[in-house]
Amino acid sequence: MTELNELDSTCGVSDEELTRRFHEAVRIDNEIKKIKGAPIVKYDREKKQPYLEYPDGRREYA
Repeated sequence: MTELNELDSTCGVSDEELTRRFHEAVRIDNEIKKIKGAPIVKYDREKKQPYLEYPDGRREYA
């Protein structure tokens, strides 16, 4: 049985790079949703509640 180390499981990509790529993928997905007119799920840290933000700026809390 071959043991995998951390670099093998991430194909040599650092944690910081994986995090950066993840954030960029989410940003791109949100832009696509805005263009299509679909709501985007976000989180209000002050109210500590998730909400849907529509392209017109309206917020609908869960």
